[in-house]
Amino acid sequence: MLVVMERGATSEQVQAVVRRIEELGYMARPMAGLQRTAVAILGNQGSVDAARFSDLAGVKALVPVTEPFRQASREWQPENTVVRLPGGVTVGGDEVVVMAGPCAVESERQIVDTARLVRDAGATVLRGGAFKPRSSPYSFQGLGEQALVWLARARQETGLAVVTEVMDTESVELVARYADVLQVGARNMQNFSLLRRVGRAGKPVLLKRGYAATITELLLAAEYILAEGNPQVILCERGVRGFDGATRFVLDLAAIPLVHRLSHLPIVADPSHGTGLRGTVVPMARAAFAAGADGLLIEVHPSPEHALSDGVQTISTGEFAELMRQCRAIAEVVGRRVAEPVEVG
Repeated sequence: MLVVMERGATSEQVQAVVRRIEELGYMARPMAGLQRTAVAILGNQGSVDAARFSDLAGVKALVPVTEPFRQASREWQPENTVVRLPGGVTVGGDEVVVMAGPCAVESERQIVDTARLVRDAGATVLRGGAFKPRSSPYSFQGLGEQALVWLARARQETGLAVVTEVMDTESVELVARYADVLQVGARNMQNFSLLRRVGRAGKPVLLKRGYAATITELLLAAEYILAEGNPQVILCERGVRGFDGATRFVLDLAAIPLVHRLSHLPIVADPSHGTGLRGTVVPMARAAFAAGADGLLIEVHPSPEHALSDGVQTISTGEFAELMRQCRAIAEVVGRRVAEPVEVG
């Protein structure tokens, strides 16, 4: 439920609404919009009697939020959320952000060299796994904190913001010390304890869609993070399971405009996991860009055939540079621009 204020409502009038909501036993969250302020009512299980606010000056109306994902919905916030990262990078605005790097950090030289190469090609965010959830317990699981140290070194060398996955509640504090964006992987999309914990971490969160999750389930997962007071959520379409084994997953590009219609949160696309095949990554990245994605998440390695994790879906640095050239051309057609890396002093 939203208490919508009149245009020009004073801060005193807004605070009077906040006090009334709290007197009723609910939580209040004022939200300043471009034209007017609304005060969100949190904690109510049903409708709230509008008559309880009729005597308060500056109140225009009570508006119910019909979607099950309240704070993630357009009803709650009509304007797009713009997530701000270090170095002036924004996700959800006019610019499209490209996040690139290896599936897993393998060595200091590997991640620093890759960071330099993807930055030179135009990436603004470095991705790389320190902790790797794998289907088999015998597969490479990542190098843990040592990899986080190397990611921080790569950021220092290149100025790129760092996104890396956090796998459990116990490691959130550790990963947050090094990363600029906390990634919640597809397997953890409905790990509600983890969602609550990253919501309290004070860092932007990249939330990947589970490979059997509906759009509503993805937005409800985001709601757990938002409910902890963290508005910095970036959604990620990374493919869902289909019936045809020709590709690892089916990249659901229709999810991008659909999420934009339902939610104010930005959404990026991961064509690397979304298809699982190196030869399909570049075409699907172009398609995601044209479909309106606010960013791309691309697995890039100097030598994909020697990668310790997911080499079959990883493109080379040369292929990535060509993709960036193509994306800049597409951006001009769709009325957006590709975010450029900041200069390192």
